[in-house]
Amino acid sequence: MHESMKKILEKIKEYDKILIFRHFRPDGDAVGSTRGLAEILKLTFPEKKIYLQNADFSEYLSFYGKEDELLPDEEYADALGILMDTATRKRISNQKFELCKEYVKIDHHIPVEDYGVIQWVEELRSSTCEMVAAFYDAFKDELKINAQAATYIYTGMVTDSGRFRFRDVSGETMRLAGVMLDQGVDTDTLYSHLYMRDFDSFKFEAYVHRKMKISPSGVASIYVSKAMQKKFNLSSEEASSAVSYMDSIKGSLIWLAFIENQDGSIRVRLRSRFVTVSEIAENYRGGGHACAAGATVYSKKEMKKLIAEADERLKNYKENNEGWL
Repeated sequence: MHESMKKILEKIKEYDKILIFRHFRPDGDAVGSTRGLAEILKLTFPEKKIYLQNADFSEYLSFYGKEDELLPDEEYADALGILMDTATRKRISNQKFELCKEYVKIDHHIPVEDYGVIQWVEELRSSTCEMVAAFYDAFKDELKINAQAATYIYTGMVTDSGRFRFRDVSGETMRLAGVMLDQGVDTDTLYSHLYMRDFDSFKFEAYVHRKMKISPSGVASIYVSKAMQKKFNLSSEEASSAVSYMDSIKGSLIWLAFIENQDGSIRVRLRSRFVTVSEIAENYRGGGHACAAGATVYSKKEMKKLIAEADERLKNYKENNEGWL
């Protein structure tokens, strides 16, 4: 058991009001971990006030319904904040978390910034949802769970691990996933929501395959312009999915998706196999995991520079390593 787990449970018991936060542009892990922990706490401590407090929303996970409305500023002063799946404070969706009396950090990303009266960070965990599952499992004699909470948590475990394919998946990951499944997760319905796609998305995937580029060393990349997003009627999340369409190309150990935002900035999603890309992301206002990271660039020139850095890194890896495909 991580030493911070018991401290966080004790801190939760101290407060009558708990506000739970996550990063902006939420993925399955951010939504699943916050919703899952909130549900566990509501079941265990029905006398406490538990609220999700986030300033944006996930269309991808809209089947779970809306989150709580934002509270007036004065409601934060006597509350404990729990900040989840977020390596840095600037990426937290609702910046009013600073108004909380105290806050703690629960995260599985590479540590970038220290914050919170308690920090529980395990970068080798496959997801923050795995950490929530471990939290429940460690204190299952006093914490309560139901099928809904387990479904939230399992959602993040599945999505952040690439359906349990990524390198951070361990035996412990699978055992904790089993603990969640034992609560009655309806995987047929869940997987239908997560992976069934509109026909237009297949047209977009075909377009990505036609338009993507491969660098001399094998970096695959695609630029998803605002015009392309309009042509295929894509949400920001759907546009970002382009990165997953390039993940199975032999010899391409790094793949990048550049998504033009409405303000003209360009969101970058970096993915890799074997090769570390988080350090590249850190050079472009981002960060993340060794093989899955995000960044932001502000011009085509900067985009080309990032691709060149990735190409050089991949070239060096191939020259000095064996066994890659």
